[in-house]
Amino acid sequence: MVRSNQRAFKALARAGVVASREGPVYRVRLESAAHAPEAEILLPEGFPLESKAVAQLASFASVRHPDGGEVHAAFATPDFHPGATVPVGAVVATSRDMVIPQAIGTDIQCGMRLHVSDLSVDQFQAGKQQLVELLKSDLLLGTRDLPMRVSSMKAIFDAGCVGWLQDVRADPLGRLAGASMAQLERELELVYGLGSFDGDAKWAPASMVPEGRDIVRDPSLATVGGGNHFVEIQVVDEVIDRGRGFEWGVKQGRVAFMIHSGSRLAGVAIGSAWLDRARAEWPKGLAHPRNGIFPLHGASALEYLVAMNSASNYASVNRLLLAELVRLRMREVFGPDVEVPLLFDVPHNVVLEENGSFVHRKGATPAHRDQPVLIPGSMGHPSFLMVGLGNERYLSSASHGAGRSKTRYEMRHRKRDGDDLGLVGVECITLKEERLIQEAPAAYKPIQPVVDIQADVGIVAPVARLRPVLTFKA
Repeated sequence: MVRSNQRAFKALARAGVVASREGPVYRVRLESAAHAPEAEILLPEGFPLESKAVAQLASFASVRHPDGGEVHAAFATPDFHPGATVPVGAVVATSRDMVIPQAIGTDIQCGMRLHVSDLSVDQFQAGKQQLVELLKSDLLLGTRDLPMRVSSMKAIFDAGCVGWLQDVRADPLGRLAGASMAQLERELELVYGLGSFDGDAKWAPASMVPEGRDIVRDPSLATVGGGNHFVEIQVVDEVIDRGRGFEWGVKQGRVAFMIHSGSRLAGVAIGSAWLDRARAEWPKGLAHPRNGIFPLHGASALEYLVAMNSASNYASVNRLLLAELVRLRMREVFGPDVEVPLLFDVPHNVVLEENGSFVHRKGATPAHRDQPVLIPGSMGHPSFLMVGLGNERYLSSASHGAGRSKTRYEMRHRKRDGDDLGLVGVECITLKEERLIQEAPAAYKPIQPVVDIQADVGIVAPVARLRPVLTFKA
């Protein structure tokens, strides 16, 4: 065991957390919560066991509501690390009468999207500079031209990608006039849940669905966002599973792009409102939970899911539009016949009903059998396309990245040279130097052990490795 992990065990014992280890799996439980299931943590050899994250996971697994509802199972992916109250990389399954809004927070339905083109690296390099300038304008300078009818905005919140496409198909505005609506519609089957969940426009921020107006220009829609969100141009470095790669249209040496973004201001508004409401609805006269986690029960839990779904729908359309901006610019630079099909779009910060439970994934991606799984690296390390194996022991869930090893605060105090930050050979397009520093490769754990251990235990199997070429950070 890593010496730091021995120290972590002692610190956890002092905090009332019972911990044990069997191979790469750690099991933890609050000593005071006999009702709670043991939470399992899958950790590569040599990775430190972060006592704060472990304590948060054990606390997360112990959540229950005084009126009924509890956690049935809990698991942490190899990239897990501390969050505000719930660790990132945590998955819990609850009974169907309880949900935990803090498990999702305000970045509702953050997720990944991958497109693979038929361009070679040499073809891409020939038009790279022109493409960078065009995408910099769209992604960072806010000059994208995407007016929306208010009816289209309402359709987003009500029914996500499906409802939005139905509303805009006949008369797309702005840049969308050059998009193939037929292609977008065909690609819906490659979006998790079709990008359409049972939502309600009544949860939309008023500024996004203003009364008395026909057209709105939403400053949040089709934007990347801050933090670890990105748009990244990549190249397929190696196809590991040639059969699956052929089936999914993945060829070595082809240029791809990956998007990591979520529900943006819609998620902030809806998530914040429900975090406040969960606290306000805690039964009167009962002490607040010591862990600061406020679950919802019964009718309120179901109402939260509708609100969350409304933000989820917005997130799916947000990624779709971001991708379409990139695809349209690629066709503008490399020719109208360039193929840039969608491979998959999947969320990793959402509650989904699965096998009779509400599965809360906080920074973890579904990994159901035969489903594509996208595990990004940092902008200096490769990303991986995997296939899910439907491992129910691990709640059919995989990591959504490598996981942070250093906080953004810690990164601000590192030396600003490339060696110290891991930025040698990295090309990042950003308007803010602090974004480059905070999200530098040195802030993240190595991706290969994270991927390997999940393959070893049968959560996922590798299909292809993608190398970063350049990354846009907002």
